[in-house]
Amino acid sequence: MKTRITELLGIRYPIIQGGMQWVGTAELASAVSNAGGLGVLTALTQPDPQALAREIDRCRGMTDQPFGVNLTILPSVKPPPYAEYLDVVIERGVKVVETAGNSPKAFIEKLKRHGVRIVHKCTSVRHALSAERNGVDAVSIDGFECAGHPGEDDVAGLVLIPLATRALRIPVVASGGIADGRGMAAAMALGAEGVNMGTRFCATQEAPIHERIKQALVGASERDTQLIFRTLHNTGRVLKNAVSDEVVATERRPGGCEFSDIQPLVAGARGRQALSSGEVDAGLVWAGQVVGLIDDIPSCADLLQRMVAECRASLAQALAACGEDTRTGRPVVCAQ
Repeated sequence: MKTRITELLGIRYPIIQGGMQWVGTAELASAVSNAGGLGVLTALTQPDPQALAREIDRCRGMTDQPFGVNLTILPSVKPPPYAEYLDVVIERGVKVVETAGNSPKAFIEKLKRHGVRIVHKCTSVRHALSAERNGVDAVSIDGFECAGHPGEDDVAGLVLIPLATRALRIPVVASGGIADGRGMAAAMALGAEGVNMGTRFCATQEAPIHERIKQALVGASERDTQLIFRTLHNTGRVLKNAVSDEVVATERRPGGCEFSDIQPLVAGARGRQALSSGEVDAGLVWAGQVVGLIDDIPSCADLLQRMVAECRASLAQALAACGEDTRTGRPVVCAQ
């Protein structure tokens, strides 16, 4: 499959594994890259830049295909050394960075000077336009269905994707709500030139999380996620469990809540423990509404091959439904 995204990133299929805290390790990233997509290491999963350097080396030992590094830039009283993490990316010769959170403007010039491609994840067209003006190479547009932080506009992908592709000149990657080739075909019909998946890649054989968590994703329906941090204007979508129920109940108390009231519940260490122990109720498990479309745990290679075949079949079926011009044999917009 050939789009501006495959050309930009040097990959066979326009499928990106999004950065995910505690999940974006060499095991998963290398498997996605070997399967023809773009695997992505999550920088802040590593405790420091030196550990990221070791993880990059480890990933390179597992694949000779391109892979990227995600860096999520968030406001913090004591922020991580973002510049040092990116220095490691440059020094280790990684040529793709996925940024998310705040604007990567401060780092763009240096990354581009060293030939690094930048894909910035946004949840609104206005932020995507700002990223384009700042010089990123592509935008990953994240719809309201997604896991993680969907922003505060609550616009789903069916509307957000065509809005973004209409407004931007750079390539758009569709993110959120995609788990199979039908979703990929829909995204491309809406103008996207690639897809980004997180939750779907969590339910693969190579994902470094406990089998019980993977089975919980398979068993969940599209109604089994919920939104947290709504009252704090930092909305996040997670799998429904005892912890997320308690967070939502605390937020709904008369008088509301402060972040300090729920901080012990949402601590990253608890989420990591849940993923590694398989205890679904041990911490937050981030997941999108796309869990309703997940019903197996394939290898990354099998998943991508299946997705590409489904995508091609879905697009061909849509073209066939349009009919043909009897004079040229070419598809027409609408059959009479």
